[in-house]
Amino acid sequence: MDSLTDRQKIILTLLIREYVSSAQPVGSQLLVEKYHLDMSSATVRNELAVLTDMGYLSQPHTSAGRTPTENGYRFFVSRLLQDNELPLTTRRTISHQFYQMRQNVEQWLRLAASVLAQQSRGASLVTSPHPQRSHFKHLELVSTHGYQVLMVMVFMGGGIHQRLLTTEDMVNQENLSLAANKLTHLCTGYDVDGIAKVKPQLSAFEQNIADMVIEEMNRADSTITGEIFLDGLSNVMAEPEFIGTEEGQRALKVFEERSVLDDLITRTILSNNVAGVHVLIGGEGTWDILRDCSIVLARYGTPGITTGTLGVLGPMRMPYGHTISTVRFVADLLSDLVSDTLVE
Repeated sequence: MDSLTDRQKIILTLLIREYVSSAQPVGSQLLVEKYHLDMSSATVRNELAVLTDMGYLSQPHTSAGRTPTENGYRFFVSRLLQDNELPLTTRRTISHQFYQMRQNVEQWLRLAASVLAQQSRGASLVTSPHPQRSHFKHLELVSTHGYQVLMVMVFMGGGIHQRLLTTEDMVNQENLSLAANKLTHLCTGYDVDGIAKVKPQLSAFEQNIADMVIEEMNRADSTITGEIFLDGLSNVMAEPEFIGTEEGQRALKVFEERSVLDDLITRTILSNNVAGVHVLIGGEGTWDILRDCSIVLARYGTPGITTGTLGVLGPMRMPYGHTISTVRFVADLLSDLVSDTLVE
């Protein structure tokens, strides 16, 4: 990228903007006339040839215009990641939508997915906030019928888990409530190690309940992503390059195949200490399922306590500027809302 001249950078940027808008190969004459460039069509054509040789552009046919390559898009995105920002009116509109809603995390996440899909014209993804390590908050034990008891476990950060267990002896509701209150009093704020240290203070029945709580917390800790909220899937299938093809359907499978999504989030977000927005173009040689697409991801929440991931998937020819700034703004907004509501 450093080897590009200022003129080449301008021409490459304008060509990508035009291609993102039109989905058609772009020629030198169009660039000169539409953007009033102070240079001849022949000069622009020569620069396009150089940019093609350098790997930033491709030419589908000898007589056709140029289209961006993955390297061309990476150059484009590297410039947008610096200081691109949503217009003030758009930021105010989005903020107003969130603050109009009552304090309900699930509603916020659904709204975030809707806003991202609408603003980017792509498919959006929002995962529910997930603690890096579960901490116990509250327990309820409810007698259902016979020897069956419903366990309702609440973890710090808002996670609610239910489990049905069968006791050896029938236990009335009063004793169940006493056991639940005791465990809540002794274990609030503890992770699995802390609860294990408390177990000697418990009766045999209470220890059995504590073991089940630990088991559920371990299961929660092994999960990379929580509940997933999606929107705008039809937007991707309506893009010109995906109409009547399998490419769009293949890309959307990243939302369906949990192992792929977890791997994507782990490698891009969780294992990367760099904050902010992450842009994957063409699968970056790692995820073949995304070879025809780009995805913009960001983390929200409070690192070390509870975090989630949000992002937008679309064709490689996505409106990167608006998408990146939207993802960044919604991530910051959700971080404030979720942190104020869930983090204690």
